[in-house]
Amino acid sequence: ECVVVTAGGDDAIDRACRAFLAPGRELILPVPTFEMIERGGALAGASIVKVDWSSGPFPLDAVLAAITPLTAMIPIVSPNNPTGLVATARDVATLAQAAPHALLLVDGAYAEFAEHDLTAEVLRWPNAIVVRTFSKAYGLAGLRVGYALGRSEVIEVLRAAGAPFPTGAVGVACAREALRTSAAPLAQLKAQVRQEREELGALAREAGFSVEPGEANFLMLRGPRALWLKEALAGLGVLVRTFKDPLLAQCVRITLPGDATAFARLRAGVSAALAPEAILLDMDGVIADVSRSYRAAILSTARTFGVELSAQDVAAAKALPGSNNDWHVTRRMLAERGVEASIEEVTARFEAIYQGTGAVPGLRETETLLTPRALLESLRRRTRLAIVTGRPRADARAFLERFAIADLFEHVVCMEDAPTKPDPAPVQLAMKRLGVRAAWMVGDTPDDVIAARRAGVVPIGIPPPGHSPDDAARVRGVLASCGAARVIEHMTELETLLP
Repeated sequence: ECVVVTAGGDDAIDRACRAFLAPGRELILPVPTFEMIERGGALAGASIVKVDWSSGPFPLDAVLAAITPLTAMIPIVSPNNPTGLVATARDVATLAQAAPHALLLVDGAYAEFAEHDLTAEVLRWPNAIVVRTFSKAYGLAGLRVGYALGRSEVIEVLRAAGAPFPTGAVGVACAREALRTSAAPLAQLKAQVRQEREELGALAREAGFSVEPGEANFLMLRGPRALWLKEALAGLGVLVRTFKDPLLAQCVRITLPGDATAFARLRAGVSAALAPEAILLDMDGVIADVSRSYRAAILSTARTFGVELSAQDVAAAKALPGSNNDWHVTRRMLAERGVEASIEEVTARFEAIYQGTGAVPGLRETETLLTPRALLESLRRRTRLAIVTGRPRADARAFLERFAIADLFEHVVCMEDAPTKPDPAPVQLAMKRLGVRAAWMVGDTPDDVIAARRAGVVPIGIPPPGHSPDDAARVRGVLASCGAARVIEHMTELETLLP
């Protein structure tokens, strides 16, 4: 009589809102909190009275001051979602007594991770219920099994307020088995999460974030670099959450995996995002404008085989993964147009055009420096720099020496040193030579982005010069879709991202 099984905790909350709220009734809502509570109150037509709980202890005095004869429900989410903050048994007892005419709904979705479980205190009061779920600590979110506990007269109302068959036999069987077998694994999970919470919190504070003292399996970090942290982690394949709520401006919520291997990956990603030890730069399209050299050489080489290509054709080909080597790109484009040629022949004609022959200057003479030395010097003062390029070593060295910037890069990884991008090997080699674990990489092609992601390096995209606005927009979209953490317009933006 005191338990109703529901389709996840959401269903229990929805039932309570429909059963106890209506136009003319009030919901006192400490915010920010689980968004489905406000949605349920609004659908029921209730007036929603918000009380700020964005930091610190539960706002007991403010909630007490908001109670009126129209108050019909007071939710407490503890640990709170998304902040992780917790209420106390005293908060529960005080509110249950102060508003006997209202339903006190305590959402304990994350209670397994808290230092103190409020369930026993909630069940002391006739006007209080606690909502629990198998979706969080038990990891059964896809089965949609939750439940509400309370006095039988309240639970019967919730039972009547929803569908008669809220979950299926498979979900119930799995939930029963979880209850039977999960005591030891849950204790181990809680200990692991507690350790991760402490370690990640210390790392975030060191990087300048304020950290809410939460007790859930996530941490809420607050700081001006929250959005960048989200983007950088996404570039490494780790999803975290930011918010539109003004109370959560500059906040990011990071789930703690409760697994040593996964946490090591998360920690490495946060370190790379917030404290890079080096920045790796692709050369062509990043520090060297090759729109009139390498890309023009593709056009001219194709022409020697009787094939006319456009700059748009080349841009589209270079935007495809596996297009780091211009000799192979040229050969591929010829083959697509019905002209078969050996890679040796394509390379020979390409190099003659790019390097020059005799009295005919090569297209390499048209290359210009995209990133001024002063900017590179500024970046070098803040972190270490290296080059990861698909160029032959001689071409890379010639460009760096021609523009007197070779001294700014500790290492230059070239075509001869490792398999070409998108293989992560050249990026990993640069990291090994530098002796660093945390880095960013800036590149202008999908291969750069993919190689960086595979190497655990934060990938930053930048469209190469020489494109029309439409083509540049398309390139930005391609880089983003390949997983770039952010696509910048100019290298100066790196200075604003660095700590």
